Amino acid sequence: MNQERGILAEELDSLRQLRDELRVQASLGRAELRDRFAAAEKHWQKLEGKLQVLRGEAREDADSVRKAAKQLADEIRTSFEHIRQRL
Repeated sequence: MNQERGILAEELDSLRQLRDELRVQASLGRAELRDRFAAAEKHWQKLEGKLQVLRGEAREDADSVRKAAKQLADEIRTSFEHIRQRL
């Protein structure tokens, strides 16, 4: 359980850094990439909302929220990596 939290925390830190880098690059980039970044940003906001729930939920519910957050983080990473490749 603790190891899963650590892995998710590392993934979130990595996503935050990538998000910050891409935000700067996307603001200077093409409209298509800005749109893609905006969509990824919506997913990011959803992920952060799920994490707020995770912090307040009971342990059993936290596992399902953690799994959903991990899946969403994977989707966001895929979007961010696509944007990075196009820049």
